[in-house]
Amino acid sequence: MKTDRLIGILSILLQREKVTAPELAKQFEVSRRTIQRDIESLCRAGIPICTVQGTGGGISIMEGYRVDRTLLTAPEMQAILAGLRSLDSVSGTRRYAQLMEKLAAGTSTMISGGTHLLIDLSSWYKTSLPPKIELIQRAIEQYHMLRFRYFSPKGESARAVEPYYLVFHWSTWYVWGWCRTREDFRLFKLNRMTELCAGEPFSPRPAPLPNLAPERIFPIRHQVTVLFDPACRWRLVEEYGPDCFSVEPDGRLRFAGGFPDPDSLFSWILTFGDKAELLEPQELREQLGALTSALADRYRRD
Repeated sequence: MKTDRLIGILSILLQREKVTAPELAKQFEVSRRTIQRDIESLCRAGIPICTVQGTGGGISIMEGYRVDRTLLTAPEMQAILAGLRSLDSVSGTRRYAQLMEKLAAGTSTMISGGTHLLIDLSSWYKTSLPPKIELIQRAIEQYHMLRFRYFSPKGESARAVEPYYLVFHWSTWYVWGWCRTREDFRLFKLNRMTELCAGEPFSPRPAPLPNLAPERIFPIRHQVTVLFDPACRWRLVEEYGPDCFSVEPDGRLRFAGGFPDPDSLFSWILTFGDKAELLEPQELREQLGALTSALADRYRRD
């Protein structure tokens, strides 16, 4: 894209005393004529660029305008690169990493192969998520509606949404936008969308940032106590931290925590098989007992 190239050219000019048009053309894989037009665009934008013809000549920024090259340190540049590479892990391209490399062109110390921070935002849904993310990004940039069928615990529905933000949170991708069906801002999980398509243009409205506090998205309504087999320690540490349980005299683990609804609690406990016992509250213990009895009857019948 031209904008990316202009940013890259400006970055090189800020970092080097002088550069030639052929060097820039080779760096950005365009013609010298294209580079000349880019330099003219930068001049029209108010950047004081000088060009000197002949041997020893080249393109440079006038003295007094150049900014401090140490504005970004090498570790800071590496951190930015790691973030951009993480976006590439979603799209399956090197688009963002290539942009970063262009921004750091001309400085051998800024980007090296020695980065120690690797971030991969991809998931099990590598084939289905990237097209959705690309479509939503374009819809946000161009102010186009999103239409899709949505599946949630409350049922299936058709939605029309004005998208404003793509959100990566709780290891999952969401889109935040104004739902015309509910007439409110809502958060939608991409993996629950089907038949996703861009619709008609819309006039953007002031959009607040989503409040992603766990207590708002998953309000705690049930405080529970669960007794676990010692073999479950690794999962409790991984999911809730080492301070979420105490050790009983017999070695079992007493867990105390909160859940938004019985279904999420029951489905979680059942993943531990016979290595977990819900102690409190008594009402939920009875409901879980009835559920497990119904399951036992079903499998005995089969």
